[in-house]
Amino acid sequence: MGTRVRRVRSAAADGLLSCPTCELVSRAPATKSAACPRCGTRLHFRKPGSIGRTWAFLVAAMAVYVPANVLPMMSTSSLFSSQTDTIMSGIVFLWRDGSWHLALIVFIASILVPLAKMLSLLVLLLSVQLDWNWRAMERARLYRVIDAIGRWSMLDIFVVALLSTVVQLTALASVRPGPGALAFGAVVVLTMLASASFDPRLIWDCVRENHERALPA
Repeated sequence: MGTRVRRVRSAAADGLLSCPTCELVSRAPATKSAACPRCGTRLHFRKPGSIGRTWAFLVAAMAVYVPANVLPMMSTSSLFSSQTDTIMSGIVFLWRDGSWHLALIVFIASILVPLAKMLSLLVLLLSVQLDWNWRAMERARLYRVIDAIGRWSMLDIFVVALLSTVVQLTALASVRPGPGALAFGAVVVLTMLASASFDPRLIWDCVRENHERALPA
């Protein structure tokens, strides 16, 4: 018994546009420029220059990821001593101090999450540009996870800000953010911009095109 394969039309093929702001679905006008009839946001079938902008933000994030982990995250000074700490030295200190759960949280949020996010975006970009047809649903879910967890990578910046506020209340010590904090903040912002620039609808475009090529004439 043969397998029946039916052609699936996309919303773009039917001239339908989804607003990225209010999510209203409307039909594209005959003119080139389109605006949402509800909120006035510019509408596009696909984000213009999505692949190029995502690559630019992703490469920039990879470039500053190393200095973000090597340069001092904060500098602590008192009447008796001064100390500079990187992300890893702070994790090691928390671990040796017995706060292994805090060390694990900082390690996951500050080391693993940004690295996993960059690698995931790299996989998504390559899958779109190479017309991969496998596991489109899983790749779409991966993008939603990446988009949701981006802000939690700022944990180290929140810790530095909190320590600076608490320690500055005393007259015997001070905490100042180091260059690593600036580089790490740049990593988080750049990965968030890369995630926002990527258009996940491109994943399904590849699947649809490969599916249509496989259909009999």
